[in-house]
Amino acid sequence: MTNINFAHIRARSTSGAWINFAVFDADATTRTAAARAAVLDDLTRKARGNRLRVDQSALAFTESGRLNFYGDRNLVDYLSKTGLPNWTHRLTV
Repeated sequence: MTNINFAHIRARSTSGAWINFAVFDADATTRTAAARAAVLDDLTRKARGNRLRVDQSALAFTESGRLNFYGDRNLVDYLSKTGLPNWTHRLTV
C-alpha cells in the first residue's frame, strides 16, 4: 500500500462558476503520456469513490528538477500560473 498526497480544492472558474479539482502528488513509473493518463484516471476514480466531487484533476511531479503538471488542460494552465497547492488529503492505493 502506498499513500498519495493530494489537494482537493473548490475555486471559481474564469466564467465565475464553482469548480472542484484534485491535484495528486504522483507520476507514472514509465513517465509516458499513456501511463500518466492511466494513473490520473485511477486516482481520480479513487477520490470520487471517497465521496469527493472532482470536475478536473492533474498529477504534480518533478522531472529533471522542475515541477510539472499533467491532466486537464485548463487545470494545468491554472496550476502553472498559481503553483502547487497545499496537500489536503491522502489516498491509500
